[in-house]
Amino acid sequence: MRIVLLIALAVLTESSAFAQRDAGRAPLTLQELEQLALQNNPATTAAAAAVDAARAQTAQAGAWPNPMIGYTGAELTGGPDVRGQHGFFVQQTIPLGGKLRLSHNAFQQAIAQVEAARDLQQLRTLGSVRQAFYAVLLVERRIEVQERMVKLAAESAGVTAQLFNVGAADRPDFLESEIASRRVQLQLAESRNDLRAQRARLAAIAGRPEVAERPLAAAGDSRVPVLERETVIGTLVEQSPEIRSARAELERTRALTGQARRATFPDLFVRGGAGYNREPGEVSGRSIGWEGMVEAGVSVPLFNRNTSGIAAARSDETRAQAELRRVELSLRARAEVEFSRYISAMESAEAYRTDILPRAEEAYTLYLSRYREMAAAYPQVLMAQRNLFELSAEYLDHLRQAWRSAIRLQSSLAGDALDGLEAGSKD
Repeated sequence: MRIVLLIALAVLTESSAFAQRDAGRAPLTLQELEQLALQNNPATTAAAAAVDAARAQTAQAGAWPNPMIGYTGAELTGGPDVRGQHGFFVQQTIPLGGKLRLSHNAFQQAIAQVEAARDLQQLRTLGSVRQAFYAVLLVERRIEVQERMVKLAAESAGVTAQLFNVGAADRPDFLESEIASRRVQLQLAESRNDLRAQRARLAAIAGRPEVAERPLAAAGDSRVPVLERETVIGTLVEQSPEIRSARAELERTRALTGQARRATFPDLFVRGGAGYNREPGEVSGRSIGWEGMVEAGVSVPLFNRNTSGIAAARSDETRAQAELRRVELSLRARAEVEFSRYISAMESAEAYRTDILPRAEEAYTLYLSRYREMAAAYPQVLMAQRNLFELSAEYLDHLRQAWRSAIRLQSSLAGDALDGLEAGSKD
């Protein structure tokens, strides 16, 4: 069996052997996992709830202050002949200077912020699901490679044992073959443990523990996406939710600065009502009866002009401008680093697939044939076998890094799905 078939497995175009072992349940597709994660990931749910809360706060910010209704009395007397004026009033404060509008605008920008945070969390969730999905598939491919290497190592150890029994091989050769066989068995066990961890992580991101036990269906288009540097980085810097959030924060601070400038603008005070006057009239001698009353006034910014509040708001606006610039520079720098990782991984994976691994396979095959013909020493066979295995593992590592970087770039370097809303993106 040609070992180059192992390389084709790593491209993820075949169904997983692990899926075949669990034929009773349909394999989960990447799209199904994405939907599960969006529905069940707690950080995504929290981000959506934050948007609802911000919208409710914005609606509340535009509400008028409540009126006051009360009783009023004047010129009251005691005794059997109760006199005086009794009535009621309604009092209302009317904010002037656009205070309610400015407050509403500030909260409106807060909605834009939390919407950007929600979109960022969704990108985190989708990106993390995709990374975990391909990580599981690649570990499964690694296991398939290692299972074949275990068989090859056992086969080689058997040949060496036969040659040793007939005196055609030395005991060191026999011991080396057994060591090599044991070594690949341990590496296989390590990969199986890694698979359990990767599946547990995928289940945590999806928010469904049973996902860890379900087989996965290889994606229809399983090749690593081909990305172009300027297009990817330009789009990322322009459309990233991090940038949108920083811009919304700047607009929010500007609205708060305007609100601080109008904080001491006079508010109109209006009070009106009616009272029943029991005093006798000078002409009729009877109670005067109902009388109306109206009061109006404005607050005077005599002692508090909010100068410190305005200065603080302007300083916060300056901070937000600097933060927007910092986010832009940081995002571009992280994108350049991630794209360099992507390019390096893609170039390495292609070189391994088309050049290095075929040569390593040919060298191993030739050494093994010559050894069986007693024309080569076993250490040469062992070295070629070990080299082929290690190169195959390195190829899968490069492929995994290429997938990881491509997905991170396509998801705006959003970070990990299990991070909270306030967590920053990770390199």
